[in-house]
Amino acid sequence: MDRRRFLQGTLAAPMVSTFALETRAQSWPTRNITMVVAFPPGGQADLAARPVALALEKILGKSVVVDNRVGATGTIGIQTINVIAQHPAQFEVFALTANSNADGLFEQCLQFHPSYAVLLSEEAAEHLRQRLKQAAISTEVLCGAEALDFVSSHPKVDAVMAAIVGSAGLLPAISAAKAGKRILLANKETLVMAGKLFMQAVEEGGATLLPIDSEHNAIFQVMPNKRTSNLENAGIKKILLTASGGPFRHATFEELAHVTVKQALNHPNWVMGPKITIDSATLMNKGLEVIEAHWLFNAKPEQIEVVVHPQSVIHSMVEYIDGSVLAQLGNPDMRTPIAYALGYPDRLQSGVNSLDLFKTARLDFERPDTEKFPCLRLAFDCLKLGGNAAAILNAANEVAVEAFIKEKIGFNDIPRLIEAVLGASDIVEVSTISMLLTTDAESRQRAQEWVAKR
Repeated sequence: MDRRRFLQGTLAAPMVSTFALETRAQSWPTRNITMVVAFPPGGQADLAARPVALALEKILGKSVVVDNRVGATGTIGIQTINVIAQHPAQFEVFALTANSNADGLFEQCLQFHPSYAVLLSEEAAEHLRQRLKQAAISTEVLCGAEALDFVSSHPKVDAVMAAIVGSAGLLPAISAAKAGKRILLANKETLVMAGKLFMQAVEEGGATLLPIDSEHNAIFQVMPNKRTSNLENAGIKKILLTASGGPFRHATFEELAHVTVKQALNHPNWVMGPKITIDSATLMNKGLEVIEAHWLFNAKPEQIEVVVHPQSVIHSMVEYIDGSVLAQLGNPDMRTPIAYALGYPDRLQSGVNSLDLFKTARLDFERPDTEKFPCLRLAFDCLKLGGNAAAILNAANEVAVEAFIKEKIGFNDIPRLIEAVLGASDIVEVSTISMLLTTDAESRQRAQEWVAKR
């Protein structure tokens, strides 16, 4: 019997592309998967994605769409495609999205014939409809944010790979949760901004949540199979999030003041998009992961410890009450957690090279310097404050990183901006998404005003 499921990929962030894949598997139950991933236009990620997509089409005789939007990182999308390409009997394109790049989307539709294409611009959507009609391609064109929610909660979709960068990933992820999907979560901001509301949606919708971040995925892998309401009941003392320390681990505070954008984008271990790479350099990325870990594993702030591990071989650890410490090791390659989540509870080939312990030779550990990198401290502070504090932190950080990349502020100004916005904001409990979005908008406005005064 040919058992079928759809793997739908939705690159739904502003300036993000989407692809959806039909999957076939003899051993997996029939189900559909939505993957929210992103590719930048014309950059290295785009060049890398195209041959993979062409190879998939050749292997499958089916359609895989990779579209481009300005501002998307592309890393998770490309690596997800790479994993999928190793399992050609299981995947076929189902849908793709873009912001307004109708011509770019048309080329991908021409190549891969997805069932759906989504654009946020109505003018661009109509342009695409006409071009598809002239080319006799039956892809249905949808438009607007509601269409992004539609593909994320489509009845034929079982799992959503949510890899939208920034707060734009929040609403599609919540739609998927309410629809009871299996959510493969790579978007940090969903939990950072709306952890309480998102987890409520997951529970009420009967959704399954699998973390894609290498650290949280590692913790998930070494947690007990039987989940409990808190860490104590699982016999866990604390979780240890590892951090590479970024490119400026040994820099002085004075040297950090003169850091350039090019230097900050040069991560020593990982290949990532610009936003997350800057966050890694400031340790805000680890701060956001601390907040995520709180919601994913119901961990108290004092049960979360950050350990600088420059080799990025141990991706995180769990300490049990009997003194045991369990760790997940592997080469620093996001295809490992992606393959783990795609195949869960089974294992899939990821294409990642085996870890050579003899070549690795040593594993080093350090305490993070929160005086030099205050973003990590600010994240812990916001977790303890609760309410809308983390949403304020996230919004201010996104504005600060963008301003730094545009060379409007310096590297050390990033935490200064965030702390200033937090100090000027009211910390209140939030009960609705509308309240969170208001907090987000107000925090961004304060942050932009701070940048304008520099």
